[in-house]
Amino acid sequence: MKTTISVIKADVGSISGHLVAHPALLETCDEVLGKALEDGLLEDYYITRCGDDIDMIMTHRNGEENEEVHETAFNAFMKATELARELKLYGAGQDLLSDTFSGNIKGMGPGVAEMEFKERPSDPVIVFCCDKTEPGAFNLPLYRLFADPFNTAGLTIDPSMHDGFKFEVFDVIEHRKVMLSCPEESYDLLALLGSTGRYVIKRIFKKNGEIAASMSTERLNLMAGSYVGKDDPAAIVRAQSGFPSAGEVVEPFAFPHLVSGWMRGSHNGPLMPTAQYDANPIRFDGPPRVIGLGFSIADAKLGLPVDLFDDPAFDRTRQQASDIADYMRRHGPFEPHRLPSEEMEYTSLPGVLEKLESRFEKME
Repeated sequence: MKTTISVIKADVGSISGHLVAHPALLETCDEVLGKALEDGLLEDYYITRCGDDIDMIMTHRNGEENEEVHETAFNAFMKATELARELKLYGAGQDLLSDTFSGNIKGMGPGVAEMEFKERPSDPVIVFCCDKTEPGAFNLPLYRLFADPFNTAGLTIDPSMHDGFKFEVFDVIEHRKVMLSCPEESYDLLALLGSTGRYVIKRIFKKNGEIAASMSTERLNLMAGSYVGKDDPAAIVRAQSGFPSAGEVVEPFAFPHLVSGWMRGSHNGPLMPTAQYDANPIRFDGPPRVIGLGFSIADAKLGLPVDLFDDPAFDRTRQQASDIADYMRRHGPFEPHRLPSEEMEYTSLPGVLEKLESRFEKME
C-alpha cells in the first residue's frame, strides 16, 4: 500500500491584523480532522501555523486529489471561518474564494502540496510552511537542494543521487508546464526559475520517476482577479536514502534570500527561518517567514515532529534577515523594496494610473 501526504493551508482569520492565527481556529480544524481520523479517512494528521496561515498536514491511503480528503480540509476551514467571524478576527475566510465545495479544493483558494509514495524502511519527510510570500520563494532553495553540489554533497558522493533529479516547472501565467532534468539542463532550468513570479517548481522526481518533493503553486491574485492575500506556499520534501540528507534539506534556508510578499504582498524582503513559536510576521507584516517540520513516516503515521529551525545554528541567519529587513525598509515606496509595476497589477497602482491618465502628455 502507498502512503499519501497532503498539506493543505489557508488564512481564514488572524488576531490584530495579518499576524497570527487564533489558537481557537486551530482547535476547530483539529475537531474536524479528528472526526476524519475516527472515521478512517485519515491515518494521521498534525496542525500547525505559520503567521496567520493554518497548515494541515495529513496522511492517508487515498491518493492525491482525493475528493473526501479535500472536502474535509475545506469543511475545516469553513468552520474555522465561522468562528473567525464570531471573534471578529481580521481577514476572516479571506483565502476561501467559494463557500461551496466543488469536488477538489484546488482553485478554491487554499494551497495544496501532495505526494504519494511507497514507504521505505525508514522514510524521513520534511514539511516547509511559509507566510507573507509566494510559491516562487521555494525556487532558489529547492534548486540548491536538488541541483547544487555546493549545497548537497550527496549529488557528487552518493551513488544513489549522482544521476540527478527532474524538475516539473509550472508557468502560472500561461498555465502550462515543462519537465527539465539536472544536471543536463540546469542552465535552462535556472533561466526559468529566476522569474519567481511566473515560473515555479511544482514537483521534483528522481530519474527513475520516484517523487522527491512537492510544492503548492496556487496564486491567489490570479484566481481571484484582485489582491486578497499572499499565497504563503507549503512544500513536502523526502530526505535520506537516495534523497538529500535532512541536514542538506534545511541548509539552503541558512541564506535569507529575497522573496516577494511582505506588506500587502507588494514588497521584497528576506525569508527568515524560524521555529514555530517565532513564526509571527509582525514587523511591517513581516519579514516573510518559513518553518520546517521533520517527520519519520511509519505505516502512514507522522509520529513526533521535529522543529528543524529551532536551532541556534540559524541565529546568524535570522540576524542577517533582520539586517536585510532594515536595509530594504529604508527604500520606503521605491523599488527594489516595492515590487516592480508589472507585479503590482492587483494593488492600488492600476487605479492611480487610471486617475492620472488624462494628465499624461506625449513627449516631443
